[in-house]
Amino acid sequence: MEPSLALVPPSQPTHSHVSLATSATSQGLHDTLAHGLRSVAVDVAEKHPLENRLKSWDATRETLQMTLERNMYGLHAPVRLQMERQLVSSAPTPLSLGLPGMGFTKPGGNVHLDVLMGRDEEITPEDVLIDRAQSSSTAVTGNFHQMMERRMNLV
Repeated sequence: MEPSLALVPPSQPTHSHVSLATSATSQGLHDTLAHGLRSVAVDVAEKHPLENRLKSWDATRETLQMTLERNMYGLHAPVRLQMERQLVSSAPTPLSLGLPGMGFTKPGGNVHLDVLMGRDEEITPEDVLIDRAQSSSTAVTGNFHQMMERRMNLV
């Protein structure tokens, strides 16, 4: 992650992409056996400038936050935050927050990671539009004790 104080991501991508011009044979045709199938997405010349900004918005915001913390508090602050995020993302969800599929949390949600990332006060479509049929089909039917036995591999 390169230190940057950019508030808004650039409208054009900063990285270069591989061209398929080198995959053409002497006849000017794409060599599928040597270079794989040709993608239509690669053939699209221009994309809307807003698309790149939306894709890299979170990364730019995180880079700005880490750079500001590094400038104010020193190198230890962003390193500590990265370590905490890594620990929280690998830890299981606490039982007090409910098991995924019980209707308390969204599937794959991690409240602690949301707090560390600053997303705890955001309301996203995933928060509102939880598919109850999908979440109940992934959970074990029955009471809380059966769910815990299944989670701890006691059954």
